[in-house]
Amino acid sequence: MNLNENDNVPNSEIFILENGEPIKKNIEELLKNKKTVIFGLPGAYTSVCSAKHLPGYLNMYQQFKDKGIDQIICMSVNDPFVMNAWGKENNVGDKIIMMGDPFLNFTKAIGAEVDKSGRGLGIRSNRYTMLVDNMKVIKLQEEKDTGSCEISAAENFFKLI
Repeated sequence: MNLNENDNVPNSEIFILENGEPIKKNIEELLKNKKTVIFGLPGAYTSVCSAKHLPGYLNMYQQFKDKGIDQIICMSVNDPFVMNAWGKENNVGDKIIMMGDPFLNFTKAIGAEVDKSGRGLGIRSNRYTMLVDNMKVIKLQEEKDTGSCEISAAENFFKLI
């Protein structure tokens, strides 16, 4: 990853689903003047992402809010329809913004892309979590392997902020 603590998040185009339609947004629109936790992962419905990463942030939503976090974003290289469906299946409601980065604009801008072609997944995102305050990275934890969810897991990241 080429993004570091104290860097500004690069403005990139991402997608979310609003009223059933994919909407292109600049990440700056969502991060400006807000304290945000972004957790990035290799893919919706993948094993570790579904069993640990997303549920952890959903389960700890209130604790993050109580600590002054304005929003939590789940970022994956999937399209916004897949992200929306995965969010619905996990009952995220309005607690977590399910964001798609299907063209890897954000993922490549921060240097988090990893080649998982050998596993049939193509280019994906590494697993990470960051705390961003008004576009500035305050804390960043990146896993060494996408199959691991330890330092980027909600309960461990929470202890660092």
